[in-house]
Amino acid sequence: MTEHNTLRPVVRCACGVDIHAHVVPHAFPRYLGSVAPAQWPAMAPAHACHQHVMISGKIYRTVSDRCWDVPKRLVDLDECGLQVQAISPMPELLSYWMEAAPAQQLLRYINEEMGQMVNHSGGRLVALGAVPLQDVDLAIAELRYLVEELGFAGVELGSNINGRPIGDPVLAPFFEAAHALDAAIFVHAVKPVGMDRLVGPAQLQQVLAYPSDVGLAAASVITSGLLARYPGLKLAFSHGGGTLASLLPRLSQAHQVFPALAESMAAPREVARQLYYDTLVFDAPTLRHLADTFGVEGMMIGTDYPFAFRDKSPVDSVQQAFADPDVREKILHLNAMRFLGIQRH
Repeated sequence: MTEHNTLRPVVRCACGVDIHAHVVPHAFPRYLGSVAPAQWPAMAPAHACHQHVMISGKIYRTVSDRCWDVPKRLVDLDECGLQVQAISPMPELLSYWMEAAPAQQLLRYINEEMGQMVNHSGGRLVALGAVPLQDVDLAIAELRYLVEELGFAGVELGSNINGRPIGDPVLAPFFEAAHALDAAIFVHAVKPVGMDRLVGPAQLQQVLAYPSDVGLAAASVITSGLLARYPGLKLAFSHGGGTLASLLPRLSQAHQVFPALAESMAAPREVARQLYYDTLVFDAPTLRHLADTFGVEGMMIGTDYPFAFRDKSPVDSVQQAFADPDVREKILHLNAMRFLGIQRH
């Protein structure tokens, strides 16, 4: 039986807090129904301390035991200068493309496994769970379980739900529930648009398509007026908000030019500064540009641990980009503590 942890950690030193890190459980359960969905994941042996994540009978990704091994993860946190890390499922496990009932079964298992990781972390890990958002009612029920029973800080959502942008009004009841629970929401790219426009290896999905989809997801929040309906809703976007920083000047100018846009949404720059963004952009000038565009109050460390395409020195990345100690403190841990609901001791 899973031990439920309803207390969030207390930070005792001014160290980094990472809001973008992923989990894959060491094994997946057997489907409890008669015929498992084709997308139901499984594990297969790989090499050394690695395993293959199998989806639809093919290797989706080969992962190391750092995806589930808490002691090894904690050693790596120390080496990176991180005190706390928010863990969330590998995005492919969000399972929006399954029928909702089996997806909820799988996600409940993953959420329970994450709860166990949090409980064995000595206060170093917090969790952002997963919900079957293809069914809004089921998603709300799972969100309440995550926050009220497991003590999770919030939830990870995909940048789109089977092609539906997160700003779509159909999803509004879910955000209303998240707002009422004061749940943190971390938006990560998943099954991005525009894959047919990429020329090159499959890894370009992560490199080029992910930021594009995240930027469109963030833009949908602005154009839909979501924050006007639920002020204070805590929404964070991976990969520095993707392309949003480049889209924002055009959106702001259009807000002044087109009456329909002026009537349907608030000033885009003001809304963008109410959102949160991780620092995973691999470039100090770009990080400073994001701070100029979005403000420093919403910027937080993001590493994409433990995958290969990650920031291995996140504290150094922030310190190289910003000399002001107050700015550094906000980005390294204060903003993330506010986002995740972590108390400062």
